[in-house]
Amino acid sequence: MPLYHLYEMNHAAMAPVRAASDITALAFRNPLNPVSHTPLGRSVVAACELFERTTRRYTKPQFGIFSTETGGQRVRVSEEVVWRRNFCELRHFRREMPQGYRGDNFPVLIVAPLSGHYATLLRGTVEAMLPRHDVYITDWADARMVPLVKGTFDLDDYIDYVIDMFRFLQGNVHVIAVCQPSVPVLAAVALMEAEGNPYAPQSMTLMGGPIDTRVNPTAVNSLAEHRSIDWFRSNVIMQVPWPHPGFMRPVYPGFLQLTGFMTMNLDRHMDAHKKLFRHLVEGDGDSADKHRDFYDEYLAVMDLDGAFYLQTIETVFMQHALPKGEMTHRGTPVDPSQIKHTALMTVEGEKDDISGVGQTEAAHKLCTGLPESKRVHYLQKGVGHYGVFNGSRFRSEIAPRISDFIATHHREPGIVTRTVRSLRMVSS
Repeated sequence: MPLYHLYEMNHAAMAPVRAASDITALAFRNPLNPVSHTPLGRSVVAACELFERTTRRYTKPQFGIFSTETGGQRVRVSEEVVWRRNFCELRHFRREMPQGYRGDNFPVLIVAPLSGHYATLLRGTVEAMLPRHDVYITDWADARMVPLVKGTFDLDDYIDYVIDMFRFLQGNVHVIAVCQPSVPVLAAVALMEAEGNPYAPQSMTLMGGPIDTRVNPTAVNSLAEHRSIDWFRSNVIMQVPWPHPGFMRPVYPGFLQLTGFMTMNLDRHMDAHKKLFRHLVEGDGDSADKHRDFYDEYLAVMDLDGAFYLQTIETVFMQHALPKGEMTHRGTPVDPSQIKHTALMTVEGEKDDISGVGQTEAAHKLCTGLPESKRVHYLQKGVGHYGVFNGSRFRSEIAPRISDFIATHHREPGIVTRTVRSLRMVSS
């Protein structure tokens, strides 16, 4: 029996046990039950919650961002979808700006990774950028929810989507690519600059991305190096089972990705759940809530279209096509040296165990057409992969630098369009 089908059957089979666990927890939470006030009662309730959380199917979280502080005032934020394709929605966090506000309001497109987690994993990234920026973010679809009749989605489609979003925003945008999108975003900008497209972004910030995984390879990189593409096709690509809308679609399942995420730091995750049990027994609600908030996000995963996963593995991690100058997009060479106007910033974390130090900075060696005045690299001390785009050091040290970089290279859209068109006329 296929593994995906076995996983679904196991989840269905656990339903009666989960129901019994819920009933037990309710009985021992009841204040009329004298045992509920004892260490034994609290231990039973804690064990039931731990069981429920480890057997639950975590659904897509909400961004839940309703306000931000701009110009010294707390303003309302509303979330809206402004662009939509089969495998992606572009979400805009519209701020109700203070009357007469004349401060920073630079448009930013955050391209979220399509690597297992939902875009809501970047909630902290969005919150940190909102005070100074008009923020958009890519919200990628769970492939198991996309009917097979809507076609496949691969790396070439990803690049097409990014280019289409740049056109939709008409060049008046600064793009931030978090982790995996660094390659398709760099490719999209290179293709647009090569054809003199006036809607290329004004700047791009690449954060913890696998531009050249030959530099300081990590365990993730080594796995791809030591396996063939046929191995990945045979062992990790599965068909979506009924009754999901994407029935029969070849995907890299979210539960397999989550297994990989968890086993990389299994001891840390086990220790975190032991602490949760202790916090629940001791009545430490604040610590328990922090655990719930983190794992509600971390354990919510999505399926990736098999075509996208395999093409990304082969192009980025096996062939190293971009840094070797061999990457193409629908037959057209991707040449980063054609980038002459879009400013480039790269950000890395000193302790990143997903994208090793130097892998993102490698983008500067490829973008030989950019003057030094349009380049910045920043290495954040003391953070791992997650800390590159989230957490206290991101808010206090990384986000302000990105905002300053954007402000330095921002031009009014009319000026951008006129300048690029003038350069095209001169070159022709």
